[in-house]
Amino acid sequence: MLQPAHPFDDDKLKEECGVFGIFHHDDAATLTALGLHALQHRGQEASGIVTYDGAHFHAHRDLGLVDEIFNAPSVIAKLKGRIAIGHNRYATTGDTMLRNVQPLYADLSFGGFAVAHNGNLTNAQTLRDELVETGALFQSTTDTEVIVHLVARGRGQNIQDRVIAALQKIEGAYSLLFLSAHHMIGVRDPYGFRPLILGRLHGSYILASETCALDIIGAEFVRDIDPGEMVVITQDGITSSRPFENAPSRFCVFEYIYFARPDSVMNGSSVYNARKAIGAQLAIESPVAADLIVPVPDSGVPAAIGYAEESGIPFDFGIIRNHYVGRTFIEPTQAIRHLGVKRKHNANRALLKDKRVVLVDDSIVRGTTSRKIVEMVRGAGAAEVHMRISSPPSKYSCFYGIDTPSTEELLAHKNSVSEIQKFIGVDSLSYISLDGLYHALGFTDGRNNSAPQFCDACFTGDYPVTLTDHLRGSCQPLKGSGA
Repeated sequence: MLQPAHPFDDDKLKEECGVFGIFHHDDAATLTALGLHALQHRGQEASGIVTYDGAHFHAHRDLGLVDEIFNAPSVIAKLKGRIAIGHNRYATTGDTMLRNVQPLYADLSFGGFAVAHNGNLTNAQTLRDELVETGALFQSTTDTEVIVHLVARGRGQNIQDRVIAALQKIEGAYSLLFLSAHHMIGVRDPYGFRPLILGRLHGSYILASETCALDIIGAEFVRDIDPGEMVVITQDGITSSRPFENAPSRFCVFEYIYFARPDSVMNGSSVYNARKAIGAQLAIESPVAADLIVPVPDSGVPAAIGYAEESGIPFDFGIIRNHYVGRTFIEPTQAIRHLGVKRKHNANRALLKDKRVVLVDDSIVRGTTSRKIVEMVRGAGAAEVHMRISSPPSKYSCFYGIDTPSTEELLAHKNSVSEIQKFIGVDSLSYISLDGLYHALGFTDGRNNSAPQFCDACFTGDYPVTLTDHLRGSCQPLKGSGA
């Protein structure tokens, strides 16, 4: 019988990071804090803001949630200036510590310089070893600091040239914001793994991870930053260039499945509508006789609505989520530790009793929480419990900015669907097919194996960018931006 590796872990892939920047606005710090609040779902470990007031840079970074860090007027008052960049962090590896909180800041030969990174570099440790050999001193364990050192050592005529030269040496996934005394720069890697969008609030330009960060401050969406594009914002306006070699777009498909906020728009598509379409496709592929469609809250809701609409089976909230379980919740004693998942979810007993229930969720990682939710629904009197998953089986680790367990810890890596079904205790289990996922996202021919439209390495093991550090084997991976 399969044994849970981490019996009380949340059975989810962890978020990446969120970035937000605004150029030329009197309330730059306040608007950045609001933007980061809207992007809180992308990282909950730490947050930071760096501003520039025309003479000096100011920074505030701390561990915790945005509202905990920037809730005091005195904190915002210290972040003077009309230019700001901010970052929400979820670390992809290693321990959380204040020295890793972004944006990172350094005084370089041309002046102050700050960087915020969403993504993960796949050759960061290799570059770090080379830099240390030539005398570089590192203050953090994050891969983003490698970029700072490369820019510091650059020989370009201006900051743009130095940034380009630095990025030409790195591999992996990145959406980056840079801040100097006169520039705010946004860059996406040539594959476009991570999102980055351009917005405008009156005469001020904004760069952010998602459109929901524009909505909260009443800004307008201008466009997506293209893969491989660098935009430079100054007092004279905005310029765009594509200084890197062209690569096929491989946007992270999990943004549509789980990571992005459902009210965001990505690549011209509503995330909410995409999730409903995925749920509808799942109902077509994997129908089941049932009385009730129940989402696993909250991320399973749109897919469950799509499944219900396509199948004609009623949708209802058979599981209620407790939204007030904070990170400081007191760990239960050993005697009541088995209650586990009930900290966050509870069965709606009156609705579930004697019903044939279909649970819809976005993924199964280790299977531990799924198993406990199934036990809870059965304990509430459900006659049958089926599960439908709106992503293909997660079989491989991500190296591009998502915090996933090691490949060996992923339940689907070594176990068949029938074995997973038995482990989590459902009457039936189905995942959406890879072709079905692509079809739901608008690609009628499914996944084109010669040129896949997304990064789907977590399902297929098809890694678009060389995993230099991983292949070296002897090095420990750097702490990713989380990004």
